[in-house]
Amino acid sequence: MTGALRVGIAGYGVVGQRRRAVIDRHPGLRTVAVCDKRFAGGPSPKDDIPFLSHYSALLDRDLDVLIVCLSNDMAAEVTIAGLERGLHVFCEKPPARNLSEMARVIACARRHPSLKLKYGFNHRYHDSVRDALALVGSGELGKVLNLRGVYGKSKIINFESDWRTRRAIAGGGILLDQGIHMVDLLRLFGGEFEEIHSFISNDFWNHDVEDNAWALMRTKSGVVAMLHSTATQWRHRFSLEIALERGAIVLAGILSGSKSYGAETVTVAWATDRDSGDPREQTTRYNEDNSWRDEIAEFAAAIADDRPIVNGSADDALKTLALVYRIYCADAAWRGRYNLSDTVPGE
Repeated sequence: MTGALRVGIAGYGVVGQRRRAVIDRHPGLRTVAVCDKRFAGGPSPKDDIPFLSHYSALLDRDLDVLIVCLSNDMAAEVTIAGLERGLHVFCEKPPARNLSEMARVIACARRHPSLKLKYGFNHRYHDSVRDALALVGSGELGKVLNLRGVYGKSKIINFESDWRTRRAIAGGGILLDQGIHMVDLLRLFGGEFEEIHSFISNDFWNHDVEDNAWALMRTKSGVVAMLHSTATQWRHRFSLEIALERGAIVLAGILSGSKSYGAETVTVAWATDRDSGDPREQTTRYNEDNSWRDEIAEFAAAIADDRPIVNGSADDALKTLALVYRIYCADAAWRGRYNLSDTVPGE
């Protein structure tokens, strides 16, 4: 393929606009149209590309790539529509409201093996996460023993009318919306979890989606992970602690658009027999967030070079979404809110 790939963006809110800013700085990509239900259609007075009102009009354009930044109820539908039009698709998380929708996406992707499908698990591209993953992979600190992850903010939404509080549209609450990033990282560092216990609650905000999820999980090899995904964390927090045989890694804070999660740091501790529980530590602080740039660059390279998607593949997205649903359904009271066909196959 020669020339810049022609990109259409479905959903032009905060995330869609941020994606466009990165796309238009990439030499191999060019935004040619966007759509959002807020638009009446036609060119924008402040831009030189069409601003359309529906994704069907966007798909009628001459595109190579579709970026999906829509509400959760539209994610799978528009991803499938893009693939069926012969487009490479990048879709934000979560990949779908439930596993039934995701199964339809997977089936469609298999019918179009030449097309690239990637999901926006953006946290994998933060330098703190990359450096921690490289250190774990080096074996310097031995094998992972256990993990503790907390990801939380003070409410699910900024406005009470937001679709994220309505399960028919969102599919789930804080765990599916924000906590899915931490679920993805726990899988990345710890492996696949088989035994899961959880408590799910919506007792504070009283929406029909959860505002807190606690999980205790174990892999076949014995790695244990604790997770708290919360919308009652009054001071926003991101924290992932990784205990290894010969030390520990603590990721704290995450650079984000809201800048409310504190400084992004990695602290490494090297344990010895003589440290009396107070080992030598080193903290690295990260002041730039190039994750959005690098994520799109990897997607563009996969298309240009016909390489498989490594991070955020459809298989990765399915496994992470399945783990989210297994956490939901490990709480017997919460499991009753979901149709069994929308949970983990075979359970």
